[in-house]
Amino acid sequence: MQEHIVYMGSLPEGDYRQSSHHLSLLQEVTQKSSLENLLIRSYKRSFNGFSAKLTKKEAESLASREGVVSVFPSTKLKLQTTRSWDFMGFSESLSRSPRMAASDIVVGVIDSGIWAESESFSDEGFGAPPAKWKGACKGGLNFTCNKKVIGARYYSEGFGSARDSDGHGTHTASTAAGNIVRNASFLGVANGSARGGLPSSRIAAYKVCGDDGCPTAAILAGFDDAIADGVDLITISIGPGWAQPLEKDVIAIGAFHAMTKGILTLQAAGNDGPYPGTTGSVAPWIFSVAASTTDRLLVTKLVLGNNKTFIGNGINSFSPNGTQFPLIHGKAVSISDPMCEKFARFCYERCLDSKRVKGKILVCDDSESPDLDATKKADAIGVIFPFTSSPDFPFIVPLPAVGLSSPDYDAVKACEFHQPDISAPGVDILAAFPPTVSPTGSPVKFNILSGTSMACPHVAGVAAYVKASHPHWSPSAIKSAIMTTAWPVNSTKVFTDDLDFGSGHINPVEAINPGLVYETSKDDYVQFLCSVGYDAAKLKKIIGGKNFSCPNTGTTTAKGSQTGLNYPSMVAKVPESEAFKLVFNRTVTNVGVADSNYKAQVVSSPKLRIAVAP
Repeated sequence: MQEHIVYMGSLPEGDYRQSSHHLSLLQEVTQKSSLENLLIRSYKRSFNGFSAKLTKKEAESLASREGVVSVFPSTKLKLQTTRSWDFMGFSESLSRSPRMAASDIVVGVIDSGIWAESESFSDEGFGAPPAKWKGACKGGLNFTCNKKVIGARYYSEGFGSARDSDGHGTHTASTAAGNIVRNASFLGVANGSARGGLPSSRIAAYKVCGDDGCPTAAILAGFDDAIADGVDLITISIGPGWAQPLEKDVIAIGAFHAMTKGILTLQAAGNDGPYPGTTGSVAPWIFSVAASTTDRLLVTKLVLGNNKTFIGNGINSFSPNGTQFPLIHGKAVSISDPMCEKFARFCYERCLDSKRVKGKILVCDDSESPDLDATKKADAIGVIFPFTSSPDFPFIVPLPAVGLSSPDYDAVKACEFHQPDISAPGVDILAAFPPTVSPTGSPVKFNILSGTSMACPHVAGVAAYVKASHPHWSPSAIKSAIMTTAWPVNSTKVFTDDLDFGSGHINPVEAINPGLVYETSKDDYVQFLCSVGYDAAKLKKIIGGKNFSCPNTGTTTAKGSQTGLNYPSMVAKVPESEAFKLVFNRTVTNVGVADSNYKAQVVSSPKLRIAVAP
């Protein structure tokens, strides 16, 4: 038996007892006399469904029952600075919304928990939580919330509390909404003021990840609570690494129901690129975030015995105090194995002879994904590996990429969207960290991490800033404002493809004054789902409509179709060597000065002819 998620769409209107109904459904498909140990949890605050231990046959039987949208196994997903905000032009001195308005914004962080005692989460100067807040502090043993961290929950008895035992959740939460902390550094490296995008906002932490990953059943429970608790936006740096059918993607499901309540969900695009189909964030109602660098490099100096000096990219708090260590190539310390004699130069763990490596600096040939853990286990004192991208200017790290021809997208026809949507700093990001899980063995208050996990909360912080400035803007308006004001990225200089970085590099200052926005409603998304093959009966359960039917879109440019959805970017598959014609229908809403005139300007390749009308 395996834990399965039974998704049943929106909550029914009127008097409805979820747990009783869920037990009744289980009773229909199982022969067991006791159901107490089968039903694990009911989703009953923001949408309808449950998770339960089922056999494959029982799961198949449940999937055919009235009122059930989908049944799928609960799997484990994976978790995906002082300078970054200034690099984006978002200085500490910039004029912001009144503190009262900003402190009403609640950022929901679905992650590995939080270390609430960090200085980044001090509640000094904060008043009572906003009146709209409906959440609770259920952080478990020895966990206390405050006026900054106003809510906490955890979703496994094995966790014991919402306290962060990994560091990932604390890091992302402080990047999005942490207080300003002076003289922050990682053992003296990257010294400066650490802060989140909206330091005066509140945080609600939902711990869904443990040492062995993030169960999808727990993630869906986190969404169920976050929506009902009243967060203003949700940031989740978790993903599967590949696209899922939308009705079986717990993040897409949770984000859809969040969107219907006016809550924007931001998700890390993933770190498995740059190859087709390697981003797991494809639903158009999710804000998908890629990672980029800043103009700051954390460098380490390498001095050879002949006094020749090299500068490399690396974080090094270790001082050799003048001591010299011998260099040795991975191939020279291979174990006696024909296969390893070929691959030891890449420093693969099973190929290294630790007795010959110990106390030396190991030179590895692998520039794509060097296994630093392997070199550490082999007792190397240091490691050198080639870095092929030029570090002389800020560049986009080619982590997430979407290829429209990937067979993974047969079931996810939302592929004709420009995913990821935006890029933000995600390399060498300094943020708060639990002292109990220090990477050095000695307690630290801050740590430096990289990945789209670090980029996502940067965009969440900007989204919170926009929300505080425009409290009544919809999730799609906030997303559009951030995408359409992004700095363009010159893909010829950054060794990557346009699809790798979305609309460009985030520009927080301009995001509150976009002029025009692309508004996308729940009905637009539902029509989109109709256009990609979801039947009306299934969609009726998802949205809770009584007399819903899919409209006859008629053409591929109809509202809600893949090219007609009112989305802030435009992407489509085209013949490689044939002429083609495409029409994208869009409607813009003026949020700038009344009676303004806007003029379209097109910058394109000489091979394309683009017209905008009117």
